[in-house]
Amino acid sequence: MKKTLLTLWIVAALPTAVFAQDRIYRCGNEYTNNATQAKERGCKLVEGGNVTVIQGSRPSGGGGGTSAGTSSAAPSTSSASPAGAPRVSNNDQRARDSDARAILETELRKAEARHAELLKEYNGGAPERNALDLRNPQRYMERTAELKASVARSESDIAGIKRELSRLPPAN
Repeated sequence: MKKTLLTLWIVAALPTAVFAQDRIYRCGNEYTNNATQAKERGCKLVEGGNVTVIQGSRPSGGGGGTSAGTSSAAPSTSSASPAGAPRVSNNDQRARDSDARAILETELRKAEARHAELLKEYNGGAPERNALDLRNPQRYMERTAELKASVARSESDIAGIKRELSRLPPAN
């Protein structure tokens, strides 16, 4: 009995701030618990649970933090590999590019073949009617719309593959 009473007294003596988190406000991608700052910036109150924010580290050597005297002499690192990235020999890179080109060309042939099938089935917006379409004209209209969307999607796929192929260095 004494032990239970002592435990209740300790729990009651603890401030409620230990159990409850202050109000948290979201300001874009930042969070704050400073109400005045949040009000000034037009932040929104976050409700429905606690928020844990882990501060990330900033990338080193990314420009931005250099002084005016050194910024013109320093080479741009925007297109360089990350500091910990492994180096790849020119022969290995050529082999990878060749493999990527072969894969993309195969995908392009498949996409073009599928596109040709879809165009044939779509038949310029008037696909052949089957038995179900004759009984249900709404189904025919839906099928026609689906075919039109599929044709547009396959054209987009082909354009995307061609775009990726154009980004690769020319084949030897």
